[in-house]
Amino acid sequence: MVKAPTDPEQNRGFFFTMKEKEFYGKRTELYQDACRLPNSAEVTGNVHDKEMLKLLETVDGFKKLVHSIGVSIEMEDKNQSIDFRFQFYGKKDQYGGGANIYATIPADGSEQRLYLKDVEWTEDDNVPGQIILTSEDEKARGFITMRLYLNDGFEAPEQEEESPVDVDSKEYKDMISNSLMQIGNTKRIGKLIEKAKAGNDVTIAYIGGSITQGAGATPINTECYAYKSFVGFKKLLGDGDNIHYVKAGVGGTPSELGMLRFDRDVTNDGKIKPDLVIVEFAVNDEGDETQGDCYESLVRKILKLDYEPAVILLFSVFADDFNLQDRLKPVGIRYELPMVSVKDSVVPQFYDRAKRIITKNQFFYDMFHPTNLGHTIMADCLINLLKTIMEKAPIDKAYNPDFEAKPAIGNSFDNVILVDKKDNTDMLTINPGGFVYTDTVLQSVERELDLELTPEFPYNWMYDGSKNTDNVFTVDVECKALVVIMKDTGEVDGAVAKAYVDGEFVRDLDPYVNRWCHCNPLILVNQKTTAAHHVEIRVESDDIRNKFTILGFGLVK
Repeated sequence: MVKAPTDPEQNRGFFFTMKEKEFYGKRTELYQDACRLPNSAEVTGNVHDKEMLKLLETVDGFKKLVHSIGVSIEMEDKNQSIDFRFQFYGKKDQYGGGANIYATIPADGSEQRLYLKDVEWTEDDNVPGQIILTSEDEKARGFITMRLYLNDGFEAPEQEEESPVDVDSKEYKDMISNSLMQIGNTKRIGKLIEKAKAGNDVTIAYIGGSITQGAGATPINTECYAYKSFVGFKKLLGDGDNIHYVKAGVGGTPSELGMLRFDRDVTNDGKIKPDLVIVEFAVNDEGDETQGDCYESLVRKILKLDYEPAVILLFSVFADDFNLQDRLKPVGIRYELPMVSVKDSVVPQFYDRAKRIITKNQFFYDMFHPTNLGHTIMADCLINLLKTIMEKAPIDKAYNPDFEAKPAIGNSFDNVILVDKKDNTDMLTINPGGFVYTDTVLQSVERELDLELTPEFPYNWMYDGSKNTDNVFTVDVECKALVVIMKDTGEVDGAVAKAYVDGEFVRDLDPYVNRWCHCNPLILVNQKTTAAHHVEIRVESDDIRNKFTILGFGLVK
């Protein structure tokens, strides 16, 4: 018997926060914190009312604005379903204290309405946290659309329709060509081209943040800009198996960390000798304490390698049009390096309604990361550079960067080395105190074509105050500079430490500043001359917050 339909739902205004966003695998995490949800409302839902955007930043505001949530999922197999969870973060217990909205969503494209009046809210509720999609199928692939229906008293903006992007059009190709900032000196890239076409082994490496890791790409291993541009480079260079790929992106980390992990993550401690390194930190280096010194030091470190790799500087962009290319491009000018700006390619046309090729919603997966199409555009910008060099630019006969002349920004960390339990502990004297354990809950990333995660800095020193009360880690060292790499965390047991150098307090080491499992480099010593220093890291633990991890150190002798 067919039931009579119920009374129709009141026609409420709504806006999108996701439109056919692609997901892949058994588990997909779509972060909504750190202003991601308001940004999605602005970019995807055309919301420009500042009050409405502000309300989306907190649970209290969310409840005031939103009446219900509409979720639809489409997959090739319409008989499948996806488990949906909207997790709200807590004030005290970030991951365990907030409310959750659960639903099982059929994959047939029909919208399921989730009503906020049915949610069991908690006293610890703080901010929208993340949306988690889970499936029994490790290769589950589909598209999620989400709308927020508004409470009475709020007016929804008009929702815009989008045209498909024609990547073969002249207009698209012109947009890509706008990314070429500078060809630079072509000597080293010319050597790469010659080696590859002769059938000799060539390695192309990428180092950067979460965009280089592949965030926003689905699946992350083959749809990321790094792999797509590598495939494009291969085709230009003969498409042989002699061309190899290294991907070393770590989310949320600046060149300050990149310079410390380059030897391990890119060269595998000297076993790999890349012929080309693409450096992508233009949206991550806001957190670089040195305002570009670390970035230039990393670039110089690569250029000074005795096998003379080529370097390309890649400047990606956030959804608010932010990047640091104006700060960093003097490094490219100083060393005559090829430079590619995704910002110069896409941002101007975002605001030209008559000639727009791609919208922000089509380009950005969230406020920080590109969609699959966005990753394609980034890859095409890089491929355009190499193609232009091969077709139009003369290959320079010499390249002699003057490393003794004044740097563009700074070179304090040219000779920095990584110190951890595995490497270089003979270069300083360590008394670990109670830091005798090894942390295995670490920031982990997808390397190369892997979907499995590889942990960063596994050879660490962990303090656990529930097992040991010796809360002081000491280092005696002669150095110009010393950087500590600490582990950030959002777990309730993360303790704060204080760092002292030669008896003087230097800084707090607080894992809750970033509040997620994350590698965080912080400078303790940075001087022009080498001197002896005594460093103490002292944990301030209690019965609950009693764990702290030192992932390693960066040392300049």
